[in-house]
Amino acid sequence: MEQLIEVDCPFCKSRLWIDLDTHQVVQHQKATRKDPADLADLLEKEREKKEKADLRFSQARELEKAKKEKAARLFEEQLKIDPGKES
Repeated sequence: MEQLIEVDCPFCKSRLWIDLDTHQVVQHQKATRKDPADLADLLEKEREKKEKADLRFSQARELEKAKKEKAARLFEEQLKIDPGKES
């Protein structure tokens, strides 16, 4: 005699029917709708990703600005050291 248990998957929210004798899934049914909390979690994760991307972009912009300022400063120093020297 086949004994089945019905279980909801905690990850995908699908419904599974498992044969207790063979320990195999004999039938499954996909979840019909997403849990509203999942949507809120997704929106929060996307907001965090955007904030991290903005932060990385700002850091990269500041690094480029610092590089340009250093290059300009070194160029000015070289002009002061060798004003009459031509290449």
